Formats: sequence, structure tokens, C-alpha cells
Amino acid sequence: MTTFDDKLAPLLGAKSADALEAGLGVLTVGDLLRHYPRRYDERGKLTDIASLELDEYVTVQARVKSANKRQMRTRRGSMLEAVLTDGTSTLNCVFFSGPANKAAKELLPGRQALFAGKVGKFRNVLQLAHPEYELLDGADDESAVEDFAGGFIPVYPAAKGIQSWNVANCVKQLLDVWDGVPDEADPLPRELRERHGLVPLEQALRDVHRPRGWAEVTVAQQRLKWDEALAVQLALAQRRTSAAARPAPACPPRPDGVREAFDQRLPFELTAGQREVGEQVARDLSGTQPMNRLLQGEVGSGKTLVALRAMLQVVDAGKQAAMLAPTEVLAAQHARSLRESLGDLAMAGELGGAEQATRVTLLTGSMNAAQRKRALLEIVSGEAGIVVGTHALIQDGVVFAELGLVVVDEQHRFGVEQRDALRTRAGETNPHVLVMTATPIPRTVAMTVYGDLEVSALRELPRGRSPISTSVVPVAEKPAWLGRAWQRIVEEVAKGHQAYVVCPRIGDGSAEDDGGDPELDEPPAEDGGGGERRAPLAVTDVAARLREGALHGLRVEVLHGKLPPEEKDAVMRAFASGEIQVVVATTVVEVGVNVPNATVMVIMDADRFGVSQLHQLRGRVGRGSAPGLCLLVTEMPEATPTMQRLRAVESTLDGFELAQLDLELRREGDILGAAQSGKRSGLKMLSLLRDEDLIDEARAEAQRFVDDDPDLVRHPGLAGMVSGLLTDDRAEYLEKA
Repeated sequence: MTTFDDKLAPLLGAKSADALEAGLGVLTVGDLLRHYPRRYDERGKLTDIASLELDEYVTVQARVKSANKRQMRTRRGSMLEAVLTDGTSTLNCVFFSGPANKAAKELLPGRQALFAGKVGKFRNVLQLAHPEYELLDGADDESAVEDFAGGFIPVYPAAKGIQSWNVANCVKQLLDVWDGVPDEADPLPRELRERHGLVPLEQALRDVHRPRGWAEVTVAQQRLKWDEALAVQLALAQRRTSAAARPAPACPPRPDGVREAFDQRLPFELTAGQREVGEQVARDLSGTQPMNRLLQGEVGSGKTLVALRAMLQVVDAGKQAAMLAPTEVLAAQHARSLRESLGDLAMAGELGGAEQATRVTLLTGSMNAAQRKRALLEIVSGEAGIVVGTHALIQDGVVFAELGLVVVDEQHRFGVEQRDALRTRAGETNPHVLVMTATPIPRTVAMTVYGDLEVSALRELPRGRSPISTSVVPVAEKPAWLGRAWQRIVEEVAKGHQAYVVCPRIGDGSAEDDGGDPELDEPPAEDGGGGERRAPLAVTDVAARLREGALHGLRVEVLHGKLPPEEKDAVMRAFASGEIQVVVATTVVEVGVNVPNATVMVIMDADRFGVSQLHQLRGRVGRGSAPGLCLLVTEMPEATPTMQRLRAVESTLDGFELAQLDLELRREGDILGAAQSGKRSGLKMLSLLRDEDLIDEARAEAQRFVDDDPDLVRHPGLAGMVSGLLTDDRAEYLEKA
């Protein structure tokens, strides 16, 4: 009997199995059956060319509008330039030498075909270079694709070396010999399927690959979405149950403590949102049920102040609070800003310290032995009421006297495992946990990614925040605009302000680099262009060019994650004090960096950043009394989805609106990101945008199952779904939003 765990080679042959493994990581029967079609094309219905993305590997159904074969001037042989159309938009296609001769005979105007390749760009126009193709009319009417799908063409996620139609033929071959899934082996209990009108797993898998109509596709997808949603929600329900099993230390507010003293000194009034969320957190901390709360809020909405008041409440109860930051720059800045905010309330044991004072201690991986030893002693003795650090807090050897609260800043930078590792530092008790993010999260993502947490939101900005204007700088179409961008920096510096320039790469091949394509010169016109994208701009290169050119005479320094810690700290201190006028940085400045005098941010290769990341970055300017300006520099053509995203960032400052838009524009399979193992998150069918009601229902069902059977001992099928989702450390799918 063929099972989901069987290898594919005996069933498909070594050549096909090797291609599936090499191109798609598909190894077993289950892997291939769960490699669902990305979409379905009906014969004659052409692909929407306007939706194609640069660097995307695509399969498109299109009609040949024109084809022109000619001799190349700078090399021997011929080339074919074809124009494909969907009736509205066009896509260029180019073939060289031998393939050009064959394509010229087959790709005649009016012919329809499936084309597969990587979307490149030549002279600012999208194109496919050397695409593979499969004719869909004329002499090849009886093609394998036609035979396989009839009027429906399933379009599969593909890769170099294995095209969508190759995957389709492998799936057909497998389904012909697959024994199916007996009803008793279906992981979803019969009563749950009946309650929600779901078809058996075998029917769903056969129909999703070989549908006879749209009704079958819809019914099959609904069942397969339930598998994914329920597996995730079961895992989260088990986490919630496990987290509640150990009590947390009760930390009720103290009327004469350090928090009250701090509140009395605040030079401003809390926003309504800060008061409301602060009361929620205070109630949570007062009980022995462990708090597990996600605090999301706009850039500059005052999340850190909410966290500080929570930490002081815990200190008043005789416990310690730990704040985990994703970078040393941010950890050091948090420690400094907490000390500055608290003043003599952070000077316990020092001359001039207030009566209720505590101590803020910093612990990072780059500290020398003496610094580390002193920090560890302050932590283990309880002298440090608030401990701020990076991953160093999680390492063995860090022992807290009595850890009552864990604050995780920028939750999307950490996995669940790191959060849990810090929890274990509390000994017999389970500390309260407050995780924060300045990346607003749509409700469905919060339910799916952070479903083990209660969610609070800060939408209101404190009074005094200056407006930020954002403009896209399309340098391919208007190259002079880049010069104007540098001129704006010069003008702002002349007024006494400062600026950031952000690049996607360091420039020395470091881990912080994004691993872009090797640097390529623009190919000559008769080459047609390979469509390869140039390497992302690098901090070191851009800084050198600016010092010698457009910003000559200004003090320009670099900042990135691979600088020695003391150098990073020195740069940030000098920038904060106004000694440095322009910082050229990677996304190390994305979160937590607070320099109110900085008024301009220029983001180079802005198309290489996500919507929420761009929103986060621009939140570094406009933090003082002067208005902020953010310039998004890109070479992307106007009529692309990527440019749509940049225009959306340009048009609104509402992070919650952008988060929803980001969800609409991004591919569903990318929402949760990939696990460290390199495998996908396991959510291939579920749409976090469209399936809110289904996720709600799955969450309720999962909680019922786990309340009745916490370890799912009586439901082995459900337990198998959870373990299948979370194997190979894939619990880290919870990490990304």
C-alpha cells in the first residue's frame, strides 16, 4: 500500500524524483500530494501579465502578439524577440542561437502557450529570457498538459529544472497508482467533518489536483484549509494550556512604590491608549495566571513606556524584569533611555539614588569578562531590578534571583524557542510575558502567528509627534530626482538637522547582507539581456560615494550589525549628540533608534524591503519638533506590484492600513516565512486574508479538543497533524508575521 511517507523514485522513476527533490524539496508521496496548484488556468484564459514581479519564477499562459527573428551584430547566431500579451499588458520574450531557430518556427503570432522562466528586466521593461514553453493549440493540441487537465490547467509552484507541466505529469502518474486514505485513517474525526461539511482527505487531494470544475476546486480547498488551520490552532491551544500550567508570581501594584514615583514625575499625560493597555497589563500582572500578551502599536505610539511601567510594577513586588532586544545597538539604547527616564529612580545603591530606586543592568554578548561578571552578579543577587540584553540573556550561566516579567521587544525578530528559553530562567515559577511589535498585525495573522497570546493595540500617537511626508524616487524614469534627494539632505543639515541613508546590504559579504545576485553590467542591446538583477546597494559603497560626491564636506559615518559593539555604540552616541550629520546604515536602525533631530531618511533600493519594514524605517524621522521626510529610491518600473507597494507606503502613514495592504499584496505562502530549517511554514492553502471565519472556527474546535484531551492521546490523527507541522524545528513558523 502506498503511504504518504513512501519515496517517489520507485513510483515516478529516478529522473523525475531527483528533479522534484532538487528543484522543490519534494521527497515523498505526501510532499507531492501537498504540493498544491498555485492557481488554475482555463484553456484560453490568459495570465494577468501586469501582476508579474521582477525576479519571480513564473508560469504564464499567453498569446504571441509578435515575433521578430534577426542576426546578432556582436556575436554569431540569431535571436528571436517575441512579445506576449494577455490582451491588456505585454511581456517581452527573447531567445538566442539554436533555441531562437526552434522558437521562430513555433511561436507564431496568435499561438497560445505556457511560458516558464524568471522575470527579468532589460531597459526597464520586464522580460523572460530563454523561457521554456509548452504550446496549447495547433499541432500540439494532444499535449500532456491537455490530456492531463482537459479544460483546466493546474499551475504549480515550479523551479529551475522542473516546470509546472512537469509537476502536473508527475502528479498524474502518482494519482494513478496511489491507494488513497481509508476513512478511519483520515486525521479529521468524522464528527468534525460532518459538523463543518468537509469531504474526506482522499477526495480533497484528488480533486484539488484533477478538478472537473470550479465547484470541486472550492470543496477540496476548503477541506485542505481546515487541515492547515486546525493543525496550527491545535499547536497554539496546547501552548496556551502548557503556559497556564505553572503559576506566575503575583505582582499587584504598590501605592508607595517606584512605579507611582515614576508616574508622578512624568512631564506629559499618558494617551488614552497607554492608560487602557496599562490597566490591562497591571491586572494581568496582579494574578498568578501567567500573562502572555502581545502589544502592537504604531512607530512612536509609546509601547516602551507601557513596558517600563509594567517592569516597575514587577520591581515593586520584589521581582525582576528582563527586556530582550534583537540587537546590541537597540539593547544599549534601551538601557540608556530607561536610565534617563528613571533618573535617580535607577540609582539604587548609588549616591543620590531615590529611596524607592532600582537598578538597570545591561548584558550583551560582546561585553568583556569583567563587565559580564559584574552584570551577572547584579542579576543573580537581585540588585538589578531591570535587566536589558540581547540573546546573551538566554545563555547558560545567566541566573535571575526572581524573574517576574519578560518583555520581548520586536517579537518578529525572535522565535518562540527564545521566548521560552528566557522563561526557564525563572526557576519554579512561570514569569509573565509581554511581547511588543511596531509592525501592526492584521487580526487573522495575530490569531495564526501569535495565537498563544492575548493582543492589545496602541493606535494613538502621543502629542508633539511631527508629520512625515513620503515620496517615491523612480530613478530609472527620472534619474535627476536622486540628485535632488541628496540636495534635500544638504538643505536639512544646513538647518542643523541630520539624516539617515538606508541600504539593504553591508557590502563585505557579511551575514547581514541579503545575498542578492552578483553585480552584473547592463548587457548590450542585441544580447536582449539576461534579465539578471544587479546586486543590492551596499552601505560601504554608498557611504564612500556620498563622502566623495553629493555629501562631500558633511560628516558621514556607517552603521551596521557587523561593526564592533564599541564602534556601533560610539557612532550612535555621536549621531545622537549631533556630531555625525549623516548615518549610512542597514536595517540595524529599523527599531528603537531615537534621534529627534533626524529629519530625512533616504531608503536605497526601497523595493527590496517589505511594506511594514519601510513603515518602521521611516518612523526614525519626524520624532522631534521638525517635520520628517522619507524618500523611497527605486529602479522598479511603474506598472509592477512592487511599485504599487511603494506607492501605498507613499500614500498613508497608517501602519494598520499598510499591514492589511501588505497581507493583500504578498503571496499567501510567504506570510509566515520559512523556518530556520529552510522548509516552508506548512501553510500552503490557508489564506490569512480571506479565511478569517474558518480560522475562528478552527481556533474554537482546537480549544475544545485540547481542553478534553490536552496531549491528543485519543486523537492520534490530530496529534500527527500537529507533529507534522512542527517537525524539524518548524515551531519557528510562529516567529514571522
